[in-house]
Amino acid sequence: MRAYIVRQPILDENQDVLGYEILYQEKIDDSEDKKSDVVAASAIENFLVQFDSDRFLDGKMAFITFTPNLLLKNIPKIFSPHKLVIQIGDDTIINPAAQNLVYEYKKKGYSIAVNGFEFALRYFSILDVVDIIKVNFSELNDSLSNIVNIGKSFNKDIIAYNVNDEEAYKLALKLKCSFMQGSYVAEKLPTTIHKMNHMQSNFFRLMVAVTKEEPNVDEIEEIISRDIALTFSLLKLVNSAYFALRHQAKSVKQALVILGLGQLKQWIYLLSFKQDDGSMPTEIIRMSFLRANFCAELLQYASNMNISKSEAYLIGMFSTLGILMEVSIEEALSEISVSDEIKFALTKQEGRCGILYKLILAYEKADWKNMKTYAEQLDIPMNIITQKYFECVEYVNLIWNDLTRTSEEIEAEAND
Repeated sequence: MRAYIVRQPILDENQDVLGYEILYQEKIDDSEDKKSDVVAASAIENFLVQFDSDRFLDGKMAFITFTPNLLLKNIPKIFSPHKLVIQIGDDTIINPAAQNLVYEYKKKGYSIAVNGFEFALRYFSILDVVDIIKVNFSELNDSLSNIVNIGKSFNKDIIAYNVNDEEAYKLALKLKCSFMQGSYVAEKLPTTIHKMNHMQSNFFRLMVAVTKEEPNVDEIEEIISRDIALTFSLLKLVNSAYFALRHQAKSVKQALVILGLGQLKQWIYLLSFKQDDGSMPTEIIRMSFLRANFCAELLQYASNMNISKSEAYLIGMFSTLGILMEVSIEEALSEISVSDEIKFALTKQEGRCGILYKLILAYEKADWKNMKTYAEQLDIPMNIITQKYFECVEYVNLIWNDLTRTSEEIEAEAND
């Protein structure tokens, strides 16, 4: 048995994360996908106990769909009430024993969400314990408006899910859904971040320089030194209370030695997409970090790959570049020096690098069938994919929290 688990963000109109839905599929063998609530329950329990769910969720709420058997096995008890939203569907609503358990969990303080609300008496009969109604926007029709309005009339929060294109996104906005979830939402910027004049900035040259197999510190120093904003920000960061230096760094080279290339790489990317008010398109940049690390980790298990680990990292990192720059990915990549393998992977999803990229995207969307196909084409062992995903999520959360702390938070920690 092996289980695949991925998290998908649920966001409000400002791109702030309410929580993550945990999507999973269990596998009995390699030849056929079979549904088994009992095995799925064990899979979820094992994975969410083995891996620290707090680190995986970064302190956000977990949205998990529980079938009757999952409820009967008391799987929700893995989570405390303030960390879990119990999602139920029709199979639970028509099951008296499972429905009774939903009422019991509600009394214990758990939030309840119902998937795929319908105009049927059985759905209305359980609304007294439901906090959230999730409405499927994969197929747009006139009934969506009625469902959303009915939910609001009962004072329920509405989550539009499967918002995977602009038309669904605009409709969800028009209907004033409380939250949204889907591939289009995950890559939607709340405001304009940058225009093409930013394409000539040091950001691109720096990202390529620091992700080379053997980065040249002198080259990196030269790039930073000719940009007053980067130089000022780097020295301010390194001389902050976080590093608690006896003697402050007075040059870019000293700062680079102290910071290290690993942290420098993350810092550059974050700094480059800060808006005027200091905020950032948080979830989309976090997504690029996760894709970068996941791509680099899986490369080690793929056969016949003609790129380095650092180049695999760039595939994931630059996958959101066109969105962030508000230009096509082709136009964004034309401004920087990257290998043809990276360009073809990101623009055409061709070659073995393109398959690796498609594998990352399929896993991200919980498209388990295509994910399995791509993994087999690359000879990547199926039993390590979810493990590496969990490790990358935890690592990205860790560095993200470190790099986005305010100066006040850093100083307070240093004084403790």
